Amino acid sequence: MVWVTPRHLAGDDGLLAEQVSATLAGLGWTSLTIVRGRHVPDQAEEDRQVLRSTVLHLRPDMLAWAQWTLPDEPFLLGELPVAWQVSARARTAGPVAQWNAYFTRGVPYEVLGDFLLALDARPDPASGFDGPEAVLAALSGQGWVRDIDHPDTTATDPGFASSFTLCLLPPLIQDADPRPEPVGWQAWAEPVLGAPYLWSAAFSASVPHDLVAAFASSLASPAPVPRRVLPEGTEDRLTLTPPS
Repeated sequence: MVWVTPRHLAGDDGLLAEQVSATLAGLGWTSLTIVRGRHVPDQAEEDRQVLRSTVLHLRPDMLAWAQWTLPDEPFLLGELPVAWQVSARARTAGPVAQWNAYFTRGVPYEVLGDFLLALDARPDPASGFDGPEAVLAALSGQGWVRDIDHPDTTATDPGFASSFTLCLLPPLIQDADPRPEPVGWQAWAEPVLGAPYLWSAAFSASVPHDLVAAFASSLASPAPVPRRVLPEGTEDRLTLTPPS
């Protein structure tokens, strides 16, 4: 195990499901496993063909939930399959989520954990408090550089390997906002220019900016994170420190 910086290139150590689930369990969220598949009569349970397995975590007040999903037809974000989907609504009487946030494998689990901690601490998870400047301030306050041409919407890490931007969202991002072309936050890491992304995240239009800012602040944090497995293509960009 080594301590790694910067954390936006540290990957998830292959533990994104386990670590985030542990965070939610510590917050008292209830977990349910939903399995969909084919089952032949008289077939042993261990031989059942599972097409989709979803682990659903519910906040105690039922206003927010998080899903770890392994679908047979994956929802791709930045050409990577979405691993976690986090949702919230304003009232328990309404079945439809007010907003959704999507995270692929490779997102540092500490960063997603901090986003969920901020969500759990919010009595009203569906109404916005701060404006979009809160997100950019969280990034620039820890050394990220605002884009010269788009300083009010985009910031990049000093090594130009990760970006955070407020923009038109790709298809299939679900939100209660009825506008045909809503804008929301997207973030990603591209350690090698032109190579596949290390991870990607998208926040639908109605995600409160202060929650996105919690994700951004954790992502840009200079504090090292422990890792046993390092992502490919990041060798020349990471600073490694042995444990004391």
